Formats: sequence, C-alpha cells, structure tokens
Amino acid sequence: MQFSMQVIKTKKVLTEKLNKLGSSLNSGLVPTMGALHQGHASLIRKAVEENDKVVVSIFVNPTQFNNLEDLNKYPKTLDADLHLISEISEDIIVFTPEVSEIYPKTVVPKIYDFEGLDKVMEGEFRDDHFNGVGTIVEELLIVVHPTRAYFGEKDFQQLRIIQKLTEIRQIPVEIIGCEIVREDHGLAMSSRNERLSKETRLKAAFIYETLKAAKIKFGTDNALSIKEWVVNEFKRTNDFELEYFDITDVETLTPIIEKTNNLKYRAFIAVYVENVRLIDNIALN
Repeated sequence: MQFSMQVIKTKKVLTEKLNKLGSSLNSGLVPTMGALHQGHASLIRKAVEENDKVVVSIFVNPTQFNNLEDLNKYPKTLDADLHLISEISEDIIVFTPEVSEIYPKTVVPKIYDFEGLDKVMEGEFRDDHFNGVGTIVEELLIVVHPTRAYFGEKDFQQLRIIQKLTEIRQIPVEIIGCEIVREDHGLAMSSRNERLSKETRLKAAFIYETLKAAKIKFGTDNALSIKEWVVNEFKRTNDFELEYFDITDVETLTPIIEKTNNLKYRAFIAVYVENVRLIDNIALN
C-alpha cells in the first residue's frame, strides 16, 4: 500500500525534514505504539487542527513492558495505521524507528525521579514501566522539539508523569491531555480491546458502568467505602479480575481517605478479562 505522506525511520532524516520545514512553524507530536484506533485518531485530528506541522510516531517501546508475553502480543498493524493517518491528512510526518535507532547500545530505560507519581497504581504493578515511558517520550520531545504533544486521558497517570518529565528536564513543550474516546457501549478505546472476544468486549462495559456509579457515590460517600463497594461488585462476577481501584488527588495521584474542598479527584481502575489487562479512569469532580 502506497501513501504520499512521508514515513521516516531515522532520527537524522527526521531532524533534516523538520529543519527544512522551518522552526517558525508550530508543531505537534502524537506519540503512539501503533495499532491505531479512533482514540488515536482524535489526538491526531486535534494536533492537525492546532499546529502547522504534525509528527506521529509509531514505536512499540520494549522498555515500558514488564511482561515479555505482552510485548510479543502487542499488535503491529503499520499498513492499517498509515491508512488511518492518511485519511486525516497526507501532510503528517510518520516516524517509525527500529529499536536500535532508539536504543543503539542497550535496551534499558533511563531512571527518573517522578516524585512519587510512578509509585502508585500502574507503578505498583508494573516495575520500571514509567522509566520506559519517560525514556521514549524524552527522546521524541528532544528530536521533534514540538510546540505541543498530545496524550489521551485514558492513561491519565502517564499524562501526569509526562508533565512532570517536562518539568524536571525543563523541556519547553505544552502537554495536551485529550478526553477518553469510548466505544458505543462505554469501554475505553484501547489496542488491547482487539484481543477480546466480541461477547466479552460488550460485557467489559461493566468497567465504565462501575466507574460512573462510583462517581455518583463520591457525592455522599467516603473513598474507602466506595473502594469496598467496587471490590464487592467485581467479586460478584466471574468475568473480571479486579487488580486495583483507587481514588486519588489529581495532582499528586495520592490515594485518599477523605475529600478536601477545592481539590480535584479521579477514580482509577485496572481489570483483567480473558487475560487482557484493561485500565480506565473517570473525573469525580
């Protein structure tokens, strides 16, 4: 399949291309691992609307997987990805590096101090995951030097960590968080959804329904009682295995016991279904 958009595999060629376009133009970056869906498409469209030039990266980053089987199963659908991107704009630059281009010596992540943002929820269950995320995102921000970079709120903890990354590394970029895009029945769009059977995919709407109910309860109940309720809801079904549910302060991601006025809170959840790990979250106030 042929596309008129430019697909670039090396940092050197990407830098040359961006330099030719000129530094006076606003630029947007959308980092992805491919297997693109309409959630990714919404990020790309927003980047195209808000910038003069846009780079979409497609790179399955090995250092953010703590499970080798998960890495090996991650779908690689480059032709379909390029088709989706081309339907948005043929002027987008697509960066598809090999692992050796990003990790020329050893495939290991840098080590960061994210001030505790990486120690809860996902960080508790996925060793070094956010060091891997930080390594690839920092590399892309340095190479592309975008005005803005776009990330989905489905990975809200990742979004906060990337904001912290730009702060501690003093990288001049605006990090844009974009709303979660959901399937018709409410399941947050994810490349992992493709690994679910059609029947289970429909049943997985239970995850979002539970989050919405927790949001209603947050108006009157404390965080511990809501967490207990969620745990019991998942115990009642054989289809899902709850890994965690937490209510946290949006800024620090610290799990809370009691609410404080004037702070923003979010509920986060991770669930296994058919051996596929799904995450989701919802703003509570």
